[in-house]
Amino acid sequence: MSPVDSAWLHMEESTSLMMITGVSLLDKPLDFERFRKTLEVRLLTLDRFTMRVVESALPVGTPHWEVDPNFDLDAHIHRVALPAPGDMVELQRLISDLASTPLDFSKPLWNIHLVENVAGGAAMVLRLHHCIGDGTAMNAVLFRLMDMARDAPIGEVQEPATEAPKRHDFVSTAFRPVRSIGNAIRYLAHEGSESLRHPSRIVEGAGAAAEAASIVGRVLLMTPDPQTPFKGPLGVQKRVAWSNNVPLADVKTVTKALGTKVNDVMLSAVAGGLRDYLIERNADVSDLEVRAVIPVDLRAPQRGIELGNAFGLVFLALPLSIADPVERLLETKKRMDAIKQSIEAVTFYSLLNIFGVTPRPVEEQGLSIFGSRATAVVTNVRGPGQALYIAGSKIENIMGWVPQAGRLGLGVSIFSYDSKVSVGVITDAGLVPHPEQITAAFRARFDELLAIATAAEAD
Repeated sequence: MSPVDSAWLHMEESTSLMMITGVSLLDKPLDFERFRKTLEVRLLTLDRFTMRVVESALPVGTPHWEVDPNFDLDAHIHRVALPAPGDMVELQRLISDLASTPLDFSKPLWNIHLVENVAGGAAMVLRLHHCIGDGTAMNAVLFRLMDMARDAPIGEVQEPATEAPKRHDFVSTAFRPVRSIGNAIRYLAHEGSESLRHPSRIVEGAGAAAEAASIVGRVLLMTPDPQTPFKGPLGVQKRVAWSNNVPLADVKTVTKALGTKVNDVMLSAVAGGLRDYLIERNADVSDLEVRAVIPVDLRAPQRGIELGNAFGLVFLALPLSIADPVERLLETKKRMDAIKQSIEAVTFYSLLNIFGVTPRPVEEQGLSIFGSRATAVVTNVRGPGQALYIAGSKIENIMGWVPQAGRLGLGVSIFSYDSKVSVGVITDAGLVPHPEQITAAFRARFDELLAIATAAEAD
């Protein structure tokens, strides 16, 4: 197991599960036998899905993968049905329970729930441990199971079309400064000059100790995030919610009228939603900023499906103090533009690799520091631009929820699919028992931006 995958494995706690959860809403129940055959042909050919984790016998070093001698595909597929009335509220309750339930570490770390009686259709819930792969990897795995036609052959894996990737808008620009920092980058290199040409290969062990020390020093200089209703001791139970879909065309109306990027608009609307939630609870937001940890994919564009974790992290201060929606959007854009010129994502990827080979107490200390400096994890994953099918059922919508690494109580996942965007929120039940209030507030703040943009276009 790579050091960075080991780091995510060891972040697992009973109150903070390192598990990615995704749901696909279907127009009808799956043909079970066809679905099972699809898993055999398309999923189990990826060996990680038949392997379990074995910890190292030494106090240092990483765990390793071994084939599960008792692997049984049927142990990873669960068939359930929602109780009446089978609406989205009942589905939200089920997914909340699943997001609170750890995977079985004696088996390969994934499973699927097929859910019937879901608003006249069905749902597929996939849970995947972060040590198997990150959000980009899970995306690729999910799409490997999907078809572009309802009656596509089971043995044929098609590549769904996505919007032309921009590497999360800033990964490509983040790499440029990396190539110019000379000796400092060599501390982060896995193979010397190879790492300069391919920054996604940076650091596969403890050789970057000198640079890691400077990174830790920088994080230590950050003031801890302020105490808000989003922060506090975590419990076992989680809650999930998702927003109504936003047409991607509406998001682009805002970007065109106000001179921003899609990511800027979504992050600004999320910040506005969090601001509204706090104001409803009489929190003082007059000077409030909270940091969001944002993953940045570091994979080279030409790499296909590849499991494991290959992303860095950046800290974005969300300007919750700004009431004016346009001013908040432009300030969010300004801060994102500054991050695009930094090497922050690459250096935090290096730090995760260091943690992956250190003794657990060292990793524990680093995790505490990391968690105190932020309030939320926010991801943005771009999915296929057209409707897809799985085992004969049409996928009407896809949502996902990110694990709250670093003992953070709030996770926000932005996901686009079939020319629409949704926001999923996962919270600690003791801190935020009703995350649907955040998703509703997000939608209200986006609609506010859309009305302003539409008026500007008319003028």
